[in-house]
Amino acid sequence: MPALGSQRRLLGSLNCTPPATLPFTLAPNRTGPQCLEVSIPDGLFLSLGLVSLVENVLVVAAIAKNRNLHSPMYYFICCLAVSDLLVSVSNVLETAVMLLLEAGVLATQAAVVQQLDNVIDVLICGSMVSSLCFLGAIAVDRYISIFYALRYHSVVTLPRAWRIIAAIWVASILTSLLFITYYNHKVILLCLVGFFIAMLALMAVLYVHMLARACQHARGIARLQKRQRPIHQGFGLKGAATLTILLGVFFLCWGPFFLHLSLIVLCPQHPTCGCIFKNFNLFLALIICNAIVDPLIYAFCSQELRKTLQEVLQCSW
Repeated sequence: MPALGSQRRLLGSLNCTPPATLPFTLAPNRTGPQCLEVSIPDGLFLSLGLVSLVENVLVVAAIAKNRNLHSPMYYFICCLAVSDLLVSVSNVLETAVMLLLEAGVLATQAAVVQQLDNVIDVLICGSMVSSLCFLGAIAVDRYISIFYALRYHSVVTLPRAWRIIAAIWVASILTSLLFITYYNHKVILLCLVGFFIAMLALMAVLYVHMLARACQHARGIARLQKRQRPIHQGFGLKGAATLTILLGVFFLCWGPFFLHLSLIVLCPQHPTCGCIFKNFNLFLALIICNAIVDPLIYAFCSQELRKTLQEVLQCSW
């Protein structure tokens, strides 16, 4: 774990490595540009993580409780909630252990701390990869439900959905183990960045195509009702706003982190890149914010799920 005031390592995988042996050591920035460093207090990390924890636990509980929600689409949403839950739990756990070590409350051997750190790293990396995969799976599921509505239930079956879910979790675990083992290879970082770009492109293409089809459908209805302009414009603006929010949140929350990975490969010694590296804690906080926003976008928009959520909250009281 890093010392008090130091930044978390890249996915925590460098925390126990002395600075002199880091694969990408930054040169001191004595004559470089003034750096804008955003400080993220540990208390804020804990607060964001706890909010995400509560939100995603509620999503999982609501889907588990209501049998009407036991469908491939909601299973993908449930798995996304579990992934976001693991992202939050791992970051909260890492922050809590750091604070306990720094306060002297938790005293243990360095080897034990390093093993715990590696476990947390695998958890963080695996949950991030699975979260991105399930975001892509949700986009594909919605695309099939719109463009292949008549064949949807024969294409997206429960057994097939379970196989996809299992494959994503296995691939996420293997990817995290591979990254933690070979974190000092630039090819691994480039593969992660390429994976993010591929997911962003997939979501953008699918959702833009879905928006175009929805606008075309609204235009057809408007022609039948001889009110083409008002309906088309209003629906188009609403759809464009929804699409902008969906893709904008995804890019804003995940983009800085993968920009960080890209710059580690492209300019590890450049002073300007060094300024960006100093804000790595902010990038992790944005990913936790994404875990807070995901339930609002993908889960709580469902009236059935909101109704079940109210029942869950009433039972808890």
